[in-house]
Amino acid sequence: MRRFPLAHATHPQWRMAAALVVAQLHAQMALPGYAADPPLGLLYITDRYAPHAQDILDYLSDELPGIRDWVGTVGVGICATGVEYVDEPAMAVLACDLPPEQYRVFSGVAPLPASGHDGAGFQAHTALVHADGATPDLAELLTDLADRTRTGYLFGGLPSSRWGAVQFARGDRGQPGQRVAGGVLDGGLSGVAFGPQVEVFSRVTQGAQPIGPSHTITRAESNVVLELDRQPALDLLLAEAGIDLGQPQVAVGRLREVLVGLSGPMARHADGMPQVRGQFGDEVEVRHIIGLDPARRGVAIAHRPEEGMRLAFCERHVAAARADLVRICTEIREELEPEAVGLDAVSSLLAGGTDGGTAAPWRMRGAVYVSCSGRGGPHFGGDSAELQIVRRALGDVPLVGFFAGGEIARHHLYGYTGVLTVFVA
Repeated sequence: MRRFPLAHATHPQWRMAAALVVAQLHAQMALPGYAADPPLGLLYITDRYAPHAQDILDYLSDELPGIRDWVGTVGVGICATGVEYVDEPAMAVLACDLPPEQYRVFSGVAPLPASGHDGAGFQAHTALVHADGATPDLAELLTDLADRTRTGYLFGGLPSSRWGAVQFARGDRGQPGQRVAGGVLDGGLSGVAFGPQVEVFSRVTQGAQPIGPSHTITRAESNVVLELDRQPALDLLLAEAGIDLGQPQVAVGRLREVLVGLSGPMARHADGMPQVRGQFGDEVEVRHIIGLDPARRGVAIAHRPEEGMRLAFCERHVAAARADLVRICTEIREELEPEAVGLDAVSSLLAGGTDGGTAAPWRMRGAVYVSCSGRGGPHFGGDSAELQIVRRALGDVPLVGFFAGGEIARHHLYGYTGVLTVFVA
């Protein structure tokens, strides 16, 4: 199985950037070890190019006729292996060498069948999803889409853009008459579903750290949490965050830093282990505090909580985010390297070869990374710092992705997280 060709470029003129991308892809497709005729392209552009989305897709389709199907979206920033393009005109393409019968492009115009079967023998197991955040009942639509896959696992994110939240979904292998005209969409959900032969490893990394214990929501109305563990929610917030309302300016500044982490009753990690003290597991969804209700001693949040849910006050934490990002990369490598240092690695070292950590990256054919638009750049210490961490921890794997307005994993919609998914041989 060969690695996926990857190309990325920045230029004030989209046509120049696209030409550079095409040249890079042609060059990689001619190299040993890389796929020579990949049929599926993942295309991500920054919002500076959003007004030219259709022209970009048409140009790439014409110049790369072997890539018959296209999926992607727009972000205020995009990423590739070891590099981030934030607030500048850029595009990136990962050309996926997958059996055509093992994936299906879908959208609102060409939806994935309710059963996950398309009538031609295809069964959806997982799916890469892009979803407009303004779509009504988005949470329910994600749950419905997850139910249409065998595993229930989705990965992806919401476009983030100042000039149109466009999505790309052009496919000609769906049911008759379902090809999306133009391939550029506005609104709804789109993406590509993968069959059982497309093996992926996926992990969620959190960017927030709890500042106090987890509480049970014992009273809530609409989006206002009134009681936690039978105590006034506002009182607990002020105590745990160290906020004094007698100092309004300081209090407002501190409140802007505090978030809430929500999870279901008795939440546990997906692997069944209890969450580690001082860390969030991937069952936690982080939401903003949008107001206070002093009269009822309540806290308004950007979510409609239910009684019985768990809530912990939290804050963005750079060191915790870096450590957790390294953790998920390490977990994926360990899945592909059952023995940290085996005989092959020792033999390689004795023979003067590279370190024992090169085996896993060469089993990784490509990767998709979707990170929160609030995480990229300076949050990790500098330009491209987040993607450099991924590259060092995961290896030199062809990777593409974008900075989103919300991240998707399983049927959940996250915030301040990263979702890393690797295609493996």
